[in-house]
Amino acid sequence: MSSWTFDDLGIFDERICNIAQKHGLDWFPIIYETCDYYEMIGNMSYNGMPSHYAHWSFGKSFERTHQMYNLGAEGLPYELIINSDPAIAYLMRENPLYLQVLIMAHCVGHSDFFKNNKEFADTEPKRIVSKFRNARKRIQGYIEDPSIGIGRVEVILDAAHAVQFQTNRHSTRYFSQQEKEKEILEEWVVGAKHDPSLGLPDLRKIPAKPEYDLLGFILEHCRHLESWEADVLEIVRNEAYYFLPQMKTKIMNEGWASTWHYKICHELNLDGNMHIPFIKSHNQVVRSHTGGVNPYHVGFAMFKDIEKRFGIDECFIARATLNDESFLRAYLTRELCEELELFQFLEREEFYLITEVSDEEGWKNIRQGLIKQTGANNIPIIYVEEIEEGEVLILHHEHDGRDIEVSYAQKVVDHIQVLWKNTVKLITTIEDEPFEI
Repeated sequence: MSSWTFDDLGIFDERICNIAQKHGLDWFPIIYETCDYYEMIGNMSYNGMPSHYAHWSFGKSFERTHQMYNLGAEGLPYELIINSDPAIAYLMRENPLYLQVLIMAHCVGHSDFFKNNKEFADTEPKRIVSKFRNARKRIQGYIEDPSIGIGRVEVILDAAHAVQFQTNRHSTRYFSQQEKEKEILEEWVVGAKHDPSLGLPDLRKIPAKPEYDLLGFILEHCRHLESWEADVLEIVRNEAYYFLPQMKTKIMNEGWASTWHYKICHELNLDGNMHIPFIKSHNQVVRSHTGGVNPYHVGFAMFKDIEKRFGIDECFIARATLNDESFLRAYLTRELCEELELFQFLEREEFYLITEVSDEEGWKNIRQGLIKQTGANNIPIIYVEEIEEGEVLILHHEHDGRDIEVSYAQKVVDHIQVLWKNTVKLITTIEDEPFEI
């Protein structure tokens, strides 16, 4: 046990909250739970949720992290906090007091971001813990049902996880076929007023418009799903919409939390025994990473630059209204690219080839490349084009210049066929040529 008490944590928590309120932060009340490193690995594997349904992939994540940690090849995160009201945050008992103080200040920043950023508006923080608990009970019930069993449940979960984030990335609202047909008719009426020769649209096509919410589409149009299978798909789909905002705001969220732990801990006037190791830990958190992008590093530098150029109010506006993609477009400048020493490279067999540096033109390509790597932009975008005769599901890959890995895509298509219970075709582009999987 480190040389701190729960009374120490309570005192610093009150001081942190007073400073945060003075600066205008508005966060959910935070419940701190202490755990050892082993329990922290378990919390990480289940995304921090106090209750989560069972699946082999979570156990695999636990065993991998545990082994790497024991080998000294991988550390554990300083903090873990979930987007709920009240928020739940985990503190490792092995941490020294200065690190617990940094973490608590960091968590206040995260919770303020969860509560106020527009991407999290539909995540239902008051209900999310009970929703996860109920989902766990339902899936456990299917596992224990002799007519279903763990084998069948895991097949559906495996398939659903493979396409979990093939969602509408701009809205949690799913528009049914009937609603889409109505929208098309309304658009036709408006168009026909200006062009009377405009023909009546064909409303027999399913979907009436390309559909990006794959699990939502399967739930509406697959006629062969059993009720328990549909429930499992709905659980996985809802979880995706809960976690998607965190994927879309990783740079902003970590930058915002790092900005506030830095400000708050300086105003705490820690003594030398705590302040010096705090500065060391802070620098470790926001340092650059060789060969990759550290979201803490980029986010902290960007909020610092925004405050310097436009004032702290602009930081609050950005925190409320943007996601990583729009944040980078609005505020990542050439000067920042140079300061962060950003560049692009390609990995060859025996060497690395630098393709862009942050010069007069190159920085724009670097910014665009960084945007392509942020959040869900690393996940290929797949949409439903139509259902052909024989209930054949036709999917299209929205190609953005990056080819998908065919062997991986084939396995994903196999998983979709498990859910669709019929033939599935995926149309993509490989080396500038049409390709069907």
